[in-house]
Amino acid sequence: MNTGQRERVERRLTAILAADVAGYSRLMGEDEEGTHVALTALRRDIADPKVIEHRGRIVKSTGDGLLVEFASVVDAVRCAVEVQREMALRNAAVPEVRRIQFRIGINLGDIIFDEHDIYGDGVNVAARLEALAEPGGICVSRVVRDQVRDKLDFTFEDQGEQQVKNIARPVRVYRIPVTERVAAKTPLPLPDKSSLAVLPFQNMTGDAQQDYFVDGIVEEITTAISRLRWLFVIARNSSFTYKGKAVDVKQVARELGVRYVLEGSVRKTGNRVRITAQLIDTTTSAHIWVDRIDGVLDDIFGLQDQVAGSVVGAIEPRLRLSEIERASRKPTQSLDAYDLYLLARAQFHKYSKESLREVIALLKRALAIDPSYAPAAAMVGFCRLVQRARGWGPLSDAEIEESLRLTRQALEEGKDDPDALWMGGWTIAALAGEHSAAANAIERSLALNPNSADAWMASGSVWCYRNQPGPAIEAFQRAMRLSPFDPHGWDFAAGLAFAHFLAGRYEEASEWADRSLHELPHHVPTIRLKVVSCAHLGRIAEARAWLERLLELQPGLTIAKLKASAAYSPEHQSMRVEGFRKAGLPEE
Repeated sequence: MNTGQRERVERRLTAILAADVAGYSRLMGEDEEGTHVALTALRRDIADPKVIEHRGRIVKSTGDGLLVEFASVVDAVRCAVEVQREMALRNAAVPEVRRIQFRIGINLGDIIFDEHDIYGDGVNVAARLEALAEPGGICVSRVVRDQVRDKLDFTFEDQGEQQVKNIARPVRVYRIPVTERVAAKTPLPLPDKSSLAVLPFQNMTGDAQQDYFVDGIVEEITTAISRLRWLFVIARNSSFTYKGKAVDVKQVARELGVRYVLEGSVRKTGNRVRITAQLIDTTTSAHIWVDRIDGVLDDIFGLQDQVAGSVVGAIEPRLRLSEIERASRKPTQSLDAYDLYLLARAQFHKYSKESLREVIALLKRALAIDPSYAPAAAMVGFCRLVQRARGWGPLSDAEIEESLRLTRQALEEGKDDPDALWMGGWTIAALAGEHSAAANAIERSLALNPNSADAWMASGSVWCYRNQPGPAIEAFQRAMRLSPFDPHGWDFAAGLAFAHFLAGRYEEASEWADRSLHELPHHVPTIRLKVVSCAHLGRIAEARAWLERLLELQPGLTIAKLKASAAYSPEHQSMRVEGFRKAGLPEE
């Protein structure tokens, strides 16, 4: 053995993110314990989850510092921007002298790594970029800017070449102006009627697996309240972006554009449930109403009605409790079936191929207990619609037949259930081409619950199926206003792309498709819109590139298979087929 030979070191190319807290020594000197608690909370609530979400690996952390590596430089930049935006929003209500602000530097370079650390100039440059960043800011190297500028819509401000410590050559530095955009964000204006956001309630059961139960109760309360036409209620998906976070109600009001916020908790012990809730006027921070409601699980719908009715009475005293009682939904008298439906809804929000299979299984169990349960029946069909649209199939003839049978059953038995109506309407339009019946069902859903972002989304889609882009755009915009922070916001953008394509505005269609794909890159219906929009714009090479991506997700797609869809009008079908032919999709 040659003892003089160097031991081989492991190297790899990686994106390195370095972060530290600006003014950390001062903050610790003024309030050591408070600073530690606040920084720990920020790591737990914002930084660490964002790193995980963007597939990063925390290499090491010090008192105020963080070193993270990413396989993708795009993921690294997205993570940094989202962390700084979240931090800026959270700091808005904190006195400036007590704000904890990260400085972040990002570099792409060759590094030496072992099990516990990474080394090399690539890491050193990231650290020097961090030192050049202002509090709340991000600085990146030229190689990072070059790698991501055509993939991300962030601005990169050239700071010129900088000579940094222990690095032989000057480093070209670019700044991403993140916090200015957050700080300048205009609060949403208050609607011209009473407005309310129902925040996620705290789960006080002591069992994290009961989150679905607590969330389900909040959704039912939200639905009961939102069915009152005179009240503007923020959709569940936007309200639930605050789940698990310490929130300032004034900040929530600014971000969602509401006057009132309802928050609370649920405790379940054995067969008993306690719901505690408080209604806050965010303009004064005054508690308009606080109550604790106890009951048994057998009367859970009555408890929900009581909370919803109390809130309505506090906002609009002239309304009698009987109005909310008439509006309230009583979907099934079987708690077992209801519990399964809540579990199914919790799974649906995960929105994956696997979760949808689980949703359908849970819904069928609920229907085995209560065959007349309209929301569960409608949701089976809606899941099949999503499976087909996303290419998570193919669906068999038997599955489509079963879905349509359950959907028609739901529309018949759920005439007073807004969720059953919008899901059922959208399903029969997409799977059976029954556009007029679908429009009638969704119109009734909106009459019962005009604050449902989902129902407005369904309405926009059916208007598109009917080749009416004008009303479709209005519906999609209404959905976006009702749920401005919706995790499924990509769906609203995809809808607007759909409508603009129908109107022959291919450039706008392409731009809205880009917005949608930025949030959900593998959304098959949006990729299809991107293909045909580019084709009609004459950007054939780009259309073919998107077609290649589509065929990776839907191998074997042909013009003939596209024509088999019952959803679209003849005019729209013709536009789609022409676009795909230009892009080079095979006929058979």
